[in-house]
Amino acid sequence: MKANDAVKPGRREFLRTAGTAAAGLALGVVPYVARAASSADAGLKIGIVGSGRIGSTLGALWLKAGHEIMFSSLDLEHDKALAARLGGKARAGTSKEAAAFGEVLLIAVPYSALPQVGRDLGNLLKGKVVLDACNPIPSRDGEIATWAREKGAGLASAELLPGARIVRAFNAIGYARLPEAAKRAERTGMPIAGDDANAIAVASRLVREIGFEPVVIGPLAMGKYLIPGTPLAGEHTPEQIRKIAATLN
Repeated sequence: MKANDAVKPGRREFLRTAGTAAAGLALGVVPYVARAASSADAGLKIGIVGSGRIGSTLGALWLKAGHEIMFSSLDLEHDKALAARLGGKARAGTSKEAAAFGEVLLIAVPYSALPQVGRDLGNLLKGKVVLDACNPIPSRDGEIATWAREKGAGLASAELLPGARIVRAFNAIGYARLPEAAKRAERTGMPIAGDDANAIAVASRLVREIGFEPVVIGPLAMGKYLIPGTPLAGEHTPEQIRKIAATLN
């Protein structure tokens, strides 16, 4: 028996459950947002909290995929200009407006800002699918980044954003690489992690629609591997991600 075999059955069971939920999308047996995700032409309303490099890049890609986007940050004028430049179904608002608007939320802020996001948005996050693209970087974020890395970035985010159905996603590949990687004929893998199978199904759709192949590496506790400097950071094929993830626990 390999040293990490003892933890793998639980993860295999989790992945099986996630796959069942994805299959359930086609059968209409899961909640509203997941049912909406089953239709290729059913655009979602996506609220983006943090319209910097990663938030604006993903927002632009999702717009092209047919979704409605509301950008928000600490600079509303920046968000209005961004929405005007991108056009189409893009708009701008406050973070509370974006959280209320979105069926799905992307949070892409410095990790040091995450506690304030949780306080500001409170009940608006509860029950919603939240894509957590925030990476704890000690040199930038200070003590909270050290705490998040010790606890595990996914579990730390869940503590700071209580009630949200969190999926760690878009953490492993730098924002500047996303547009080019999304165009490749052979899809680049996008590792994701979460505890809510229906939320994973929604996240998987949003990953796939912008040209990547989602690879569920396990529950939210595995989100600690989706930060720079870990084995899953950078660009990998889906099969490479699966092989790397199989060595982690």
